[in-house]
Amino acid sequence: MTTTRLLTIGYEAARFDQVRMALLEAGTRLLIDVRAVATSRRPGFSKRLLAGGLAEAGIGYLHLQPLGTPKDGRDAVRRGDVEAMHRIFLAHVSGDRSQAALAEARALAAETRACLLCFERDPTHCHRSLVAGMIADATGLAVHHLHAAIDLPEPKPKRPRRTPP
Repeated sequence: MTTTRLLTIGYEAARFDQVRMALLEAGTRLLIDVRAVATSRRPGFSKRLLAGGLAEAGIGYLHLQPLGTPKDGRDAVRRGDVEAMHRIFLAHVSGDRSQAALAEARALAAETRACLLCFERDPTHCHRSLVAGMIADATGLAVHHLHAAIDLPEPKPKRPRRTPP
């Protein structure tokens, strides 16, 4: 049984510091960003800020854009059609650029503790699980999906019951 793992993480609902902590706790040495578009409205997750914040923690960063989901696939996920996203992504990843990026990700994952990053918190709703599976099949690495701690909304205080006079 292998103890070497390929990690994945989604940053949905998490702050940058929470994701960085999860990466550090898991011993991540390299974050491989598999988003098609490496920008985000969430603070700290756009390409330059993400790379800089990770470098401060001793974690490398690489954006492999060809391993991102095409727009049609991202739209399918937003509609809740994960199966359509899988079909679209699998057709996309068969292309030459994607295959070259996949080969690079495989080689890096085999030599260092790497983690694939995308947006969705639930790995079953994200193409990174497909990428991780392809890498695992070729390298024998076990896949482990990280989940960053998130801030849960404060529960609403209950109003005291009024007793009739």
